[in-house]
Amino acid sequence: MIKHATASAFVFCEFPQGWRLGLIEHPRLHKRMIVGGHVECDETQAEAAVREAAEESGLVVWLLTAPSPALPPGYPHERVAAPWWITEVMVPADNHVSEPHVHVDHQYVAIADSPVPVSEPAQPFGWFSVEELADLPMFEDTLLLARALFPRIGSLAAAAERDGEDLSGERMSGAQRRSPPISQTREFLSTPAGAWRSNRPLGTHSSRVSTATMTR
Repeated sequence: MIKHATASAFVFCEFPQGWRLGLIEHPRLHKRMIVGGHVECDETQAEAAVREAAEESGLVVWLLTAPSPALPPGYPHERVAAPWWITEVMVPADNHVSEPHVHVDHQYVAIADSPVPVSEPAQPFGWFSVEELADLPMFEDTLLLARALFPRIGSLAAAAERDGEDLSGERMSGAQRRSPPISQTREFLSTPAGAWRSNRPLGTHSSRVSTATMTR
């Protein structure tokens, strides 16, 4: 079975009224979705997530990387930002593969320091509070993860030291971030709101990634 890497990002921004999640409006599926798409051959999954955010929303974002053990001093290779979740989903044929295949979707969490786009978004884009999500046309798996993240995004973002090692690639415009402490992230992953632990099939989100790329 052919497997293709995709990358997507839950992009958050802090407003005076609280945190908001940025969602595009897909022109053909008529759904509100997070930014994302296929990983190109000259980029990492982290770079793809940042690039897709820039292309689809026009925003400059930095990745809130999932925690992992520190590399030993003197380790010679560059580190790449880790996603928060990786899911495998069967998808139909698209413009990348002419037959059904698997999308290995690397799902990141990202922060936009400013809600104002610096370039023209490729898709209609808007900011939404957690209360507004229930009234939006969204796929259920994306909604589950968004609701799991909303109660904790403020503390996770605050814990990410902004003077740390850049793990997301040069497309971050020089922004340098650290991941939140492992102890705080373990609390997130172990609580009931960590709805990502559900065993239901997660086909809708990664199918969105595939369909979005077919429009390009």
